[in-house]
Amino acid sequence: MGFIGSVFSPWYHWSGRGNPANNCCINVATYGPGGRFTMTDRGETALRQSSDILQVGPSSMKWTGSELVISINEISSLPLISRVRGTITVTPSAITNLELPLTSDGAHIWRPFAPTSRIKVDLEAHGWQFDGHGYFDANFGTRSLEEDFSYWTWGRFPTAGGSTCFYDAQRLDGTSLHAAIAFGPDGHGRIIDAPKSTPFKRTLWALRREARADPGTTPKQIKAMLDAPFYSRSLVETQINGETVQGVHEALDLRRYANPLLKPMLAVRVPRRSNWRF
Repeated sequence: MGFIGSVFSPWYHWSGRGNPANNCCINVATYGPGGRFTMTDRGETALRQSSDILQVGPSSMKWTGSELVISINEISSLPLISRVRGTITVTPSAITNLELPLTSDGAHIWRPFAPTSRIKVDLEAHGWQFDGHGYFDANFGTRSLEEDFSYWTWGRFPTAGGSTCFYDAQRLDGTSLHAAIAFGPDGHGRIIDAPKSTPFKRTLWALRREARADPGTTPKQIKAMLDAPFYSRSLVETQINGETVQGVHEALDLRRYANPLLKPMLAVRVPRRSNWRF
């Protein structure tokens, strides 16, 4: 993931969020035995942008016209410190033209650029190669998440007809967002009727989770990915309109994230490097 204004960086929070370019990063996480996590918060001198390239220090994302090529050269954070280097290539089946405002005033927007993609991962370590389903999306915002939301879940599930995304959020003003969108291989998205959100097993940090599931079925975690006091990412299996699917699911508790006691904990996982020079 690429960030300009690194939304979960304690350094960005402590800075007052006045200059997003001064808190940027490219975040990489690998899962399973020996998994690594990199999220180095870098200063403005590390950032270079053009219409097709985002570069943050030694790592970059480049759009070739048909593929997103991500070049990684990072150092993972505690507890397993090592270099994470290689290339990730995302090949969309199509680019969508859909944007979803997450608040009524458009202060937060979800942009699913390519919900149906292929991804090829080739990192310089044994077992860190993968070729399969992928996706490419983005979030944009002009306010911090904790100013507008208390909780949200998001999920993307490959289906026989393409992929389906769910976005459910509880806003601090008492309103809520419930979006269910099916995307075809041509990038066309359509609103669908979806079953209700169904609670399933909490995380190791007791973070509550829920996902869409047909009546009489319960989602289940297939693989843990990231587990933090305020955030969970996992591979989840559920049943949607009669089809059993497995996809990436996220749950985010912004009330927990707003707790100032969490910020020093995050600083251990998100080191600050402000003086990068090209």
